[in-house]
Amino acid sequence: MSSTPPLFLVDALPKGDDFVLDGPEGRHAATVKRLRPGESLTVSDGVGGLAACVVDGPAGKDSLRLRVIGRTDVPAPQPRVVIAQALVKGDRGELAVELATEAGADAIVPWRASRCVAKWEDGPRGEKALARWRNTVREAAKQARRPWVPEVHDPVGTKGLVKLVDGTTGLVLEGSAKHGLTEISLPQQGDIVIVVGPEGGVSEEEIAALENAGAQTVRLGPSVLRASTAAAVALGAIGALTARWS
Repeated sequence: MSSTPPLFLVDALPKGDDFVLDGPEGRHAATVKRLRPGESLTVSDGVGGLAACVVDGPAGKDSLRLRVIGRTDVPAPQPRVVIAQALVKGDRGELAVELATEAGADAIVPWRASRCVAKWEDGPRGEKALARWRNTVREAAKQARRPWVPEVHDPVGTKGLVKLVDGTTGLVLEGSAKHGLTEISLPQQGDIVIVVGPEGGVSEEEIAALENAGAQTVRLGPSVLRASTAAAVALGAIGALTARWS
């Protein structure tokens, strides 16, 4: 069984039949992947556009000359799933967004929940943390061969999250919730916002504010999941319960 060709991200897809993959992606393809003439790869603009390519040969030390053999425009998944991920300490936050991206998240919103141990203060440190999430998501999308790279938004507090949830299907993951995810009627179009709390859980005040905005509190199952894995599990369930995986 042949493997899926590796995917590389570019700012814009080539318009002609010949293309030079250079910069960091070209360096990765030429010196890390060591792709050779005749081997296949895919380039994507990250917003649904794909170009199937074959390596013609080197274009320089860290670049490859490609021949385009096919083009595809992949529509955005429906329903669209937004993950509001509470900030998690250490590298578990990056693990959370990596797994969520591989599982199909369409957008990720860092949430400054009241019980977050991790703090993203405004300024260079917060910007650096956000950049790490964005880079993690980009690399995870490439690994998963995703034609759509999730956007990682600027962090929000609970007031901003309430505004995000309003008018959508908002689902707050809570292990003690009365209803399971499989009991909820999910839309086939529009936005579903999955709210994942921090290690200490979502506070009663936050749950009340989100429910007042129309969100529902749900549990995923009998197991207690980490804040870094809950989103990926929820995405898998939603993929099966809607047309996303059809």
